Amino acid sequence: MFRALRIGLQPAATVYVQSVVEEESTGNGALMAHLRGYKADAVLIPEPEEEMLVRANVGVLWFQVEVRGLPVHVREMGTGANAIDAAYRIIGELRQLETEWNDAKAGRDHFADIDHPINLNIGKIEGGDWASSVPGWCRIDCRIALYPGDAATQASKTILDRIAAFARSDRFMSNNPPKVTFNGFRAEGYVQEAGTEAEAVLARAHKAATGRLLQSFMTAGYLDARVYALYDKVPSLCYGPISENIHGFDERVSLASLKRITGTMALFVAEWCGTEPIS
Repeated sequence: MFRALRIGLQPAATVYVQSVVEEESTGNGALMAHLRGYKADAVLIPEPEEEMLVRANVGVLWFQVEVRGLPVHVREMGTGANAIDAAYRIIGELRQLETEWNDAKAGRDHFADIDHPINLNIGKIEGGDWASSVPGWCRIDCRIALYPGDAATQASKTILDRIAAFARSDRFMSNNPPKVTFNGFRAEGYVQEAGTEAEAVLARAHKAATGRLLQSFMTAGYLDARVYALYDKVPSLCYGPISENIHGFDERVSLASLKRITGTMALFVAEWCGTEPIS
């Protein structure tokens, strides 16, 4: 793109560059850009996606479960109720729900051949006050995925009903029900349908920049592309460089891959928007 500018060319149509916050913690940055009225004919998001196009993306729910126990001295722990132990029992029930949702992948395009498309993560746990008292409280923070087409509202209700039913079967929690709060993500998944002209332009740009045919795949994480796919209903092309250890130690992308992807993006803009002399 910069080479094009140096030889006196610029895009012949308007190009918006959005740099938004919070893809990792609610997706509200992209959502706010949508609500403020920024619109385009297509969206290209350079998320690190192994030089492939994301064909489908899960939705995500975050929720907290809070359990209250009955604190007593550890010497009399049989007369109390351990909130941390109770939280682990709830986790066991949520794992069963996760298994059932994964079993429901049969017949779903882009998901049926994936070993474990729906992932439940117990991302944080807090509880108790010190080692010599039965803990009187525990809170877990959870994340679970949804299939595209599954409503976040219905999935939330399923989780609420499942935890409530389990609590009624538990000797202590039947009289001390846990509290469930949905916080952060409440996002539905999407499928980027094949056959759009924008994808064809990206495929040509990718071939020119890398020498390879464009491949696509399903990713089981959240992407801001879903805002544009679901709400703006425009081609939402999520495509970016090769990465390693995302959300882990030494998170990084390949610089050689980043250079190739930059070339793809420049060629995509040039063909999609056309070029004209800089006035």
